[in-house]
Amino acid sequence: MSDSAEKPEVVQLPADSPAGAPVASRRAAAQRVREARDRLTSTSGTRPAFDSELLRQYAQTRLSASYVVMLLVVTTGVLFGFWMPPVSAAAWTCGLLCIHTAIIRSCGQFIATQPSLTATRQWRTRFIVLDLLYGLGWTAVLIHPSGFDAVSNTLVMFLMLLVVAVSSMLAASLPIAALAATAPVTAAIAVNFVLSGTFDNYVLALLAVAAEGYFALLAHRLHSATLATLEARAEKDALIGELEQAKAISDEARHRAEAANVAKSRFLAQMSHELRTPLNAILGFSEVMKSEIFGTHTVPVYQEYSSDIHNSGVHLLNLINEILDLSRIEAGRYELNEEAVSLVHVVADCHHLLKLRASNRGITIHEVFEQNMPRIWGDERAVRQIVLNLLSNSIKFTPQGGEVWLKVGWTASGGQYLSVKDTGSGIAESEIPIVLASFGQGSNSIKSAEQGAGLGLPIAKSLIDMHGGTFTLKSKLRIGTEVVVTFPPERVMSALGPLTEEAPPLQPETTNTEAARIGRKPILSAGTGL
Repeated sequence: MSDSAEKPEVVQLPADSPAGAPVASRRAAAQRVREARDRLTSTSGTRPAFDSELLRQYAQTRLSASYVVMLLVVTTGVLFGFWMPPVSAAAWTCGLLCIHTAIIRSCGQFIATQPSLTATRQWRTRFIVLDLLYGLGWTAVLIHPSGFDAVSNTLVMFLMLLVVAVSSMLAASLPIAALAATAPVTAAIAVNFVLSGTFDNYVLALLAVAAEGYFALLAHRLHSATLATLEARAEKDALIGELEQAKAISDEARHRAEAANVAKSRFLAQMSHELRTPLNAILGFSEVMKSEIFGTHTVPVYQEYSSDIHNSGVHLLNLINEILDLSRIEAGRYELNEEAVSLVHVVADCHHLLKLRASNRGITIHEVFEQNMPRIWGDERAVRQIVLNLLSNSIKFTPQGGEVWLKVGWTASGGQYLSVKDTGSGIAESEIPIVLASFGQGSNSIKSAEQGAGLGLPIAKSLIDMHGGTFTLKSKLRIGTEVVVTFPPERVMSALGPLTEEAPPLQPETTNTEAARIGRKPILSAGTGL
């Protein structure tokens, strides 16, 4: 048994060059161009779609917290009624509630419309102005009682921090609006504390500025997180769109391929009948003329012409059969008529059929068969076609005086293998995937005088794959080629061992009484129940 059969290696087709690399580079370039165009057309440095989405989130946040802000304004107005005239506190409360109502109404109008790029800029400006008025309204009341005593200063500081925190959280999607709402309050209170001239107020002023910086940084972080979320969602939507488009293209291509496959099958079925009918007549009449059944030719060269016509017709018929077999295999309509097959006998028969062709070329075929090989479960016609394709290829591409070895034996896993090795010109390693493809031919095959259709090896590989086996092709230039096909152990029909248990009796045992009673019955009445 050869070493190649012990460790069969199926030759895999090399992976194609990554066709997706140009697509990925074009996609990245298109994305960079789109981002640059968006930055140039945007007012905030982000994509216009992101500007609109950020404004929408700002409006939704304002609407959801409208009652909380109203409660804060009313509570502040009531508290400051103890430090200022009630009429002034009520006027301030009504004014700030009017500004808040204008903000809420603008947010509702923005959500109800589908703004364009120009409208988005206008809404952005409107929101910033309204937030600025909102901040100035808080500034008017917070700087009024400052400087009276420690309680009032503490209350003002607490309300300032509360207002800055709430405004920063509500306007985090629009950082400029958050700054417009909080910066006037912080600046006015800090200046008011500084003008008082005491150390405690200096500390409070510094604390107010630090709080403004902290909440501004927090609003910026929230804005960055929101923007990153929007970018991730946009990329996901773009990817889903590309996948859907690719799926639609692939479905359309699949439908076209299926339609082309159906058309090819119909064409082959029709052309098979249309070609075989006249071809049978050509083969029959050319054989009659070649054999001179109705008399000798007047011109002897006509016999040679008839022989050429017959040989060409046989070649064309074989080519048609190979194409039809390959089309049935690719379409999945090739059915295996499985039975017990002796691989050794099939290889010997194929050797006998092609022995004359090898002898005419001066090629010696050696047989190395292991003895007492059990049968395998497979399609005899398919196995015979595999052997004929491999052996005919070896004879075709082996020069005169060359040698071919046929080996049949056991594999290391318990299966059976067939090896066909020749001393031909060989195949380049880069051309092995080509010769294994349908209608593929190597450079030596193209230069050879005996060119084929390039279907022998693909058909043999497909048939052995249908049997669950492996196909291995190893070749070196100017040394030779070896093809090894293996059948799995599951297809080997090993002989069954003898039964250890005794077989049951053919007739049931009878007792002595029943035997005596049966023996006393007349012969004529036996079996009648009398």
